[in-house]
Amino acid sequence: MAISLETVKELREKTSAGMMDCKKALQESNGDLEAAIDYLRKKGLATAAKKAGRVAAEGTIVVTTSGDSKSHAVVEVNCETDFVTKTEDFQNYSKEIAELIVNEKPADLDALLSCSMGGKTVKEVQTDIVAKIGENIHVRRFETIQLEGSDKVTQYVHPGSKIAVLALFDDPNGKLDEQLAREVAMHVAAMNPMYVRSEDVPTDFIEKEKEIFMEQMANEKKPPEIMEKIIQGKISKQLKEICLEDQAFVKSEDGKTSVKNTLKNVDPGIKIKSFVRLQVGEGVEKKKADLAQEVAEMVNQ
Repeated sequence: MAISLETVKELREKTSAGMMDCKKALQESNGDLEAAIDYLRKKGLATAAKKAGRVAAEGTIVVTTSGDSKSHAVVEVNCETDFVTKTEDFQNYSKEIAELIVNEKPADLDALLSCSMGGKTVKEVQTDIVAKIGENIHVRRFETIQLEGSDKVTQYVHPGSKIAVLALFDDPNGKLDEQLAREVAMHVAAMNPMYVRSEDVPTDFIEKEKEIFMEQMANEKKPPEIMEKIIQGKISKQLKEICLEDQAFVKSEDGKTSVKNTLKNVDPGIKIKSFVRLQVGEGVEKKKADLAQEVAEMVNQ
């Protein structure tokens, strides 16, 4: 089958493999990007794809807190151009949406669009703003965190409002200060972990990684028990890379102390319960402009 140059380039960006290797992988996978990534990894030509896809959509991330400080929300609002993100209409709409979410606690996007905002539904207000600005604008996703007991939450919004993090801790003895909590949230923003701890990693994810490592080592003549130890070592190393607690804390003085041990050194009772990290356009691609096609469409109108 014919493979477009854009698809080959996208696979190369995700894997850092060679162009010809990417093209062959896509041909072998019938154009399936994820299958092509697995193909390259099994051949030892690529590392694991990053959690984030290509960041292409424009927009902003807004974080807000309810009046009683018990509810926290983070929301991504998208538009077509970065210019629009700086307009007053877009910024006000995004902030109002975040406040609505934290106060009304809609269950999902459909429920949010049905909520009332200034006598209209959110969907109607959004339609009015689209008509006024002249760009497609929509709420893409949101997450909320509710505090209970000895919970403590911290927010971090990276300059430019393109990345934001909510980190939820259990701090039964009140030993976690705001600075350290914020530094952990900043770590999440920078290192983009997939899970809090290894126990959270799905079994099917680990089994898939084992399959890939076994394929990579298929030609090595080692006893099965040695192969199993090597593969377990590779899995353990990968879990340290994708699990927040096991990652080397970016603020550690020795560059080796894990996030888990950093918190444990303050108080063994401190636990990371969860985190939310949103990045504008994560996993979304903009439509690529084809000038010739656009001109042809205009002529035929």
